[in-house]
This record gives sequence, C-alpha cells and structure tokens, in this order.
Amino acid sequence: MIRPHVVAHVAITLDGATTGFAPAVVRFYELAATWAEDVTLAGADTILAQEPALREAPRRPAPAGAPLLAVVDSRARVREWEALGAVGHWSGVLALRAAATPPRPQQAVPELVAGAERVDLAAALAVLGQRHGARVVRVDSGGGLIGALLRDNLLDELSLLVHPRLAGPGQQAWHGAQGRAGAFELVAAEALEQGLVWLRYRVP
Repeated sequence: MIRPHVVAHVAITLDGATTGFAPAVVRFYELAATWAEDVTLAGADTILAQEPALREAPRRPAPAGAPLLAVVDSRARVREWEALGAVGHWSGVLALRAAATPPRPQQAVPELVAGAERVDLAAALAVLGQRHGARVVRVDSGGGLIGALLRDNLLDELSLLVHPRLAGPGQQAWHGAQGRAGAFELVAAEALEQGLVWLRYRVP
C-alpha cells in the first residue's frame, strides 16, 4: 500500500527552536500553500495551544478544495472539535486515536483507530491515503509529532522557514529523532524578506 507524500513545514529559529518566538505567520502559511495538501496533520498539543482562540474565532464555510484536518489525539485531550470544523480552514476534522484512547462524547468527531496504546502513524497515513484519497499530507505541528515521523521514516520532505532569532536555552526543534542516519538532500534555498530563509530538504 502506497502512503501519501508527507511534508513537514516548520517555522524555526537559528538555534533550532520551534517555540519560544513569534513566527512570521502570514508568510509561513503563504509558503504552506505550495503543497496544496489533501490532509493537514497536527498533534494534540498544537491544537490545545489554539483552543482559547478557537472558541472566539468567527465561523465561516471552508473554501472548495480545503484539506481535511487530522489530529493525533491518543489521550482524547482535544475538546474544540466543533470550532475546528467551523473556522473555515478545513473541509472536515478527524481524530486519530488508538484502541486504548479514552472514549469521547458520542458524535464529538469522526475517529480513525490505528494502534493499540498510541496512534500508529504509519497505519494512520496508509488509511488516509486509501480511504480519504490523500496524496499529500502536510504536517502542521510541533517537535513531538515531527520527531516521531522522522524516527519512523515516515517523512518525505522537510521545509524550514528559518527566522533570524535565537529562542534561547530549553527549546528543541523535534524530539525523539536523535541518531537518525543519513544526510538530508537540499532541494531549494531562498532568501526572503526581513532576514527569513526558506530551506527545503528531501528526507533520506
């Protein structure tokens, strides 16, 4: 079974942090449109950080061709499913869960079960390709999910929007991918406004 092409598009600092700084959000999402993804893949922590804003966000219909949002939520922590589906960014939402994930309220969100204790990302991606017709999945998340995808050889492309900032100690780009072998192949490098640099790598 052929899985979708998986790309992680990440805002990052010179010292390798994905948090602890204010990214160029508008530019980031302009570049994210490069892939015209079929599915946006996010981790629960990323969504939880946005939940206060989601509660107040205006509701509007999604444009034609908007991607599906799939959220890795092994511990059933995400609550604002209705808001996620109504803010106009995605055609729908899907919770990726494991067999051991605590039950949600009925009809809270459609679910895809993959894995026993934690979400099996390889199996979930395969199902997204087979059942949902996903050809391109763009990861819009933090270091934990990206690290897991790297560790399991599930990432095909890594896109970095490098900001001319230092986030300081205690920040780390992606967790759990230490020791991954192989050099990444540089596909493109572009200097942008205000010291931003856009780097794209093919993952070995």
